[in-house]
Amino acid sequence: MAFAMGTPLLDACVLAVLSRGDAYGYALTQRVKAQLDISGSTLYPVLRRLERDGHLTVYDQPYQGRNRRYYAITKLGRVRLEERRQEWSDFRDGLEELLKEDK
Repeated sequence: MAFAMGTPLLDACVLAVLSRGDAYGYALTQRVKAQLDISGSTLYPVLRRLERDGHLTVYDQPYQGRNRRYYAITKLGRVRLEERRQEWSDFRDGLEELLKEDK
């Protein structure tokens, strides 16, 4: 069974990956896809929105004669990530309470 992935949770996942270090688009997509059942094309609009909102910066780095676009989390992005982590924790705790078995 698959659960719907909302925008705030997807944002948190992307920000969490980038909090561990800068990543270029394909590598970032593969890291997220390793844990979540999403298509690669799902993340690029998320990355553009997070950049527009000031949560990410973007820079190009030469690689084998081409440029790779790298994404880096900003200070504002780290603040947003901590907010999302707290929201996730509260949400998860509430769900666990609702779904726990009767004893």
